[in-house]
Amino acid sequence: MGALASIATVLGAGATIYGNVRQSQALHASNRAQAQVTATQETARQETLAAQEQQQALQRQQTLARTIAAARARAAASGISPDGGSAAALAAGLAAESAAAQGADTATLQARMAQGRSSLLNPDGTLTSLLQSGRSFGVAARNLLD
Repeated sequence: MGALASIATVLGAGATIYGNVRQSQALHASNRAQAQVTATQETARQETLAAQEQQQALQRQQTLARTIAAARARAAASGISPDGGSAAALAAGLAAESAAAQGADTATLQARMAQGRSSLLNPDGTLTSLLQSGRSFGVAARNLLD
C-alpha cells in the first residue's frame, strides 16, 4: 500500500509538472502574441508621428517661402533692393527663426517617439511557472523520501 501511495504521489507530481509546463507554454504564446500586437501598434504610432512631423515641416517651409516672397515684394515696391541690405537681413532672420522652430519640433518628435517604447525588463511570467513546477516536484520528492 505504501508503494502504491508513492507511485500515486509521483504520478500526481508528474501531472502537476506537465500542467504547469503546458500553462507556461500557453502563457508564453499569449505574451508573444501580445508583444507582437504592441510592437505593431507602436510602429503605427511612430509612423503617424513621423507623418505629422513631415506635414508640419512642409507647412513651415511653405509659410516661410510665402513670408519671404511677401517681404521681398514689399521691399521692391518701396524701391529697396530685395537682394541686399535690410531686406536680405529680414529674409535671413525669417529663415533662422523657421530653422529654430523646426529644431524644437524635431526634439519634441524624438521625445514623443521615445515615450512609447516599452522596457526590455517587462516580465513575461515564463520563469514563474517553471519555478512553480520545480517546487511541485520538490514536494513530491520530499514525500517520497519520508
